[in-house]
Amino acid sequence: MSVSVSSIARRLTGATAVAAAVVGAVALPAVAAGHHPGDRGDRVIISGVQYDAPGWDNRSIRSLNKEWVEITNTGRHDVNLDGWTLSNEDGRTYTFRHFWLDGHATVRVHTGVGRDGARDVYQDRRDHVWDNHDGTATLRTDRGRFVDEASWGDGRRHHGNRHDRDYDGRR
Repeated sequence: MSVSVSSIARRLTGATAVAAAVVGAVALPAVAAGHHPGDRGDRVIISGVQYDAPGWDNRSIRSLNKEWVEITNTGRHDVNLDGWTLSNEDGRTYTFRHFWLDGHATVRVHTGVGRDGARDVYQDRRDHVWDNHDGTATLRTDRGRFVDEASWGDGRRHHGNRHDRDYDGRR
């Protein structure tokens, strides 16, 4: 039986490709452990918006902190939100700094001033951000990739990919 050199080379190349695929598949979970949404079912969403603070709207810290957006990690893995942004239609933007959102956890982003913690962070603003009548809250990654949005008012009540939902994210 005679085997040509090119036949042997093709077999070695094929075996190398298979080995690389196996090594890549085994290494994938370690790379995916970078905790980005979409990895192994993780998903970060805007789960609720309190755009009209209860009571009289004024610029008091109490009133401003009753206006908030909730961000929820629906997956089981922690997600690094460092550099992610939450913005309104007018371009007012809050940027997360050094913040990890635990798996199956929610953080409430208040408009006013306060001490940041694991469940509440503050934009440190002195004026309301979310319009009481209509608006959109948009969440983006540190690279500007769209993650989710929630809108309200004048027939614009939608969440994410435009499914009809109440403003708090429930169908």
